[in-house]
Amino acid sequence: MFDAEVRAVLDESQRLGFLGDRDISEVIEHARGFVAALEDVVGTVADLGSGGGVPGLVIAHDRPDLQLVLIDRRAKRTDFLDRMVRRLRWSDRVRVICSDVDDLIGGPELIDAAVARGFGPPEMTLSMATRLVRSGGRVVISEPPDGERWSSELITELGIRRLDDDQGTVSVFENGPTERFT
Repeated sequence: MFDAEVRAVLDESQRLGFLGDRDISEVIEHARGFVAALEDVVGTVADLGSGGGVPGLVIAHDRPDLQLVLIDRRAKRTDFLDRMVRRLRWSDRVRVICSDVDDLIGGPELIDAAVARGFGPPEMTLSMATRLVRSGGRVVISEPPDGERWSSELITELGIRRLDDDQGTVSVFENGPTERFT
């Protein structure tokens, strides 16, 4: 069962144009693919390009044990997300940051996992996410309805390992050693 208050937040996000026009139940179901991919993750998860809060708010709902960081470069969206996090009384475990993800790379702390849904071109998304996630951490990215977008060359170049072997709704990667970024 999905909390009515969280669903109302997602409905409002959609009404404001921060989410597409897909039925909210379908949006939640798709976001739960991220939740499943994070099943054994502990610690901090960053939602890159949070936009209207998906999948970040769904992850926060389903996994209250995780710390979430919702990142978007558009102040209008992060202001909305910040208000919604306070409304849901999640401020103790969900932070909202208005920033370009690129500006956060090289910061003092690596995170345990990053998720992205519609963030940008696949190669750029995967590259940026792996530079934010600790060695052995997880990267989960939404898949298109059809087609393969992860070349073995890119995976090798980034020093990561793909954990999923089917064409589900998300692709899951494990980050390699962080020494390659120094």
